[in-house]
Amino acid sequence: MLDSRGNIIYVGKSMCLRKRVSSYFTGNHRWKKVEKLVFFTADIDYIVTDTHLEARLLECEMIKKLKPVFNSQMKNDNGYVYLKVESDSRYKVLSVVSERDKYTFGPFRNKHRLNSIIDSLEYIYPIHKANDGYEFELHALPVSMSQTSYCLNKMNLIEIFSHNMKMEALIHVLELKMMESASQLNFESASKYRDIIRGLKYINNGIQGYHELMSQDILLKIPSVKQGYKLFYVSNGTIVSKKHYADITEEDIRQFISTAGSRKRAKSGVRDEKSVLDFRDIIYSEIRSLPKEMVFTI
Repeated sequence: MLDSRGNIIYVGKSMCLRKRVSSYFTGNHRWKKVEKLVFFTADIDYIVTDTHLEARLLECEMIKKLKPVFNSQMKNDNGYVYLKVESDSRYKVLSVVSERDKYTFGPFRNKHRLNSIIDSLEYIYPIHKANDGYEFELHALPVSMSQTSYCLNKMNLIEIFSHNMKMEALIHVLELKMMESASQLNFESASKYRDIIRGLKYINNGIQGYHELMSQDILLKIPSVKQGYKLFYVSNGTIVSKKHYADITEEDIRQFISTAGSRKRAKSGVRDEKSVLDFRDIIYSEIRSLPKEMVFTI
């Protein structure tokens, strides 16, 4: 959407463009932002992509490049943050930092949510190991830990954030305690456990959610809005090659994989993990939404 001077003020995508655009200009809107957008819109331009995946990636790319005033998401990746396990202050176990450092995890988009999760975790410190799991108590107020207790708690957190099975073990104990509190009609404690569980799952998804995607090469075979299919070679969470075929054979697929594999090696290198976070999320969510017959592990 463009204003009267030709400036791009909003970028969006839709699988049904006519319906999406008409929704802006008909009826009453619940949000003042939409009313302002419609008021300033003087023209509309559009680009047709072959697939929904490409539409989402192009939307993200344009928002990051143009930073339209009416777009709020995906344009400020410099503000993405990391969760840090502190090493020198027993009064500050976890913190939110802007750069990767020792014992940092992420990146994450939502700084405020991370701070809220940090606050909620303080009520179950210290966390102790118990057989293959962990044990802790829910306190009415955060407790003051000794230096020894703090160090053990810190090492347990590093272990939990570093290994998916350890995180799942902690969440399992929390779920048991939540159900026990609910059965005893202690709903305040149950709700606190619930919030901690949700917070840990958010953290775990940010840390471990892409491990499978990032650790293997994937071929996507997606129907195109044109006739035929479009192939995508995904490596390390990035599309390294794509090609459209009106008619596709097994030999075409083998040749595509071979050529794309060479491009993957040429493109390998260090990337800014903050800047690629949104693109990675888009690719990951599209892969999860596609039918199994469209996704192949190479």
